[in-house]
Amino acid sequence: MKLIFISGPSGSGKTTLSNQIILKIKNGIVLNTDNYYRTGLVSRLVSKFVGGYFDRSISFNYKQFKKDFNFILKNRFSIHERHYNFEEKTFKYILKETKNINFIIVEGIFAKEFSNTLINENYFFLELKINKKECISRVVQRDVKERGKSKKQAEFDFIKSWDLYYEKFQNKTIQNRSEFIITKKTDIEQILKKIFN
Repeated sequence: MKLIFISGPSGSGKTTLSNQIILKIKNGIVLNTDNYYRTGLVSRLVSKFVGGYFDRSISFNYKQFKKDFNFILKNRFSIHERHYNFEEKTFKYILKETKNINFIIVEGIFAKEFSNTLINENYFFLELKINKKECISRVVQRDVKERGKSKKQAEFDFIKSWDLYYEKFQNKTIQNRSEFIITKKTDIEQILKKIFN
């Protein structure tokens, strides 16, 4: 089983890259950490008062994510997809059977955090480094259209998110991974050849 983690600040293109990779490989699955936000009354209330809530570990349902990840890793199949609704702060499972999984792609704001918990697993780590101005433009457009935010709120949340992302992992070195930095100039095809050969 090959493990690929895709991380980067909000709006850097993690989902786009993971979709690009999954189209090129067979027998792969994408786990998006955005689909594992906590739900319920406490989460709804805390998200109103804690700045950058959706970029903090307290918002991430680590236990459920780990359970789903380990199930796929062990059994090489998945029986459902999980989808989070940002406006309603709820999630639903959609039945979708995927068999003979040989690649797990974990992407999202918590991908780096989760990858750091893997002690005995080798994996590939792709970190997106994209211009801040370009990222905020994407995020504001997405959050206004898909997440019901005002432009002002989306801009405020992005700036908080950007700072939180880069503060989390200062001066940390990780073992057991092959790391690639992805910029707009990176030849993705060359990276994929190294991963899949």
